[in-house]
Amino acid sequence: MKSFMFLFRGGLDPHTASPDEMQSNMQKWMGWVDELKKKDIYTAGEALMPSGKTLRKGNVSTDGPFTESKEIVGGFFIIKADNIDAALKIAESCPDLPLGGSVEVRDVMVF
Repeated sequence: MKSFMFLFRGGLDPHTASPDEMQSNMQKWMGWVDELKKKDIYTAGEALMPSGKTLRKGNVSTDGPFTESKEIVGGFFIIKADNIDAALKIAESCPDLPLGGSVEVRDVMVF
């Protein structure tokens, strides 16, 4: 099997969602992670804070990212799948898709 990274963008907005909506969404995410673990295809994953720093040439550090909230990468998974089509099929069950979120699926390059 190959490794693929899922980059999650958008979905439930924590600034406008109620505590009950946040709790319900978190339960869906934990259920999805549990399902992927049971299938032995989940390798790693974490949520990301909405802000950070960017380091550029010359060791110049800037605050950011400053993009629309729907474009901020909110987290990532590393999963195992036979090919990118199989990885896309796995991504279809992401809890944020019905909420307008997106999942970018990328091959992890092996050296």
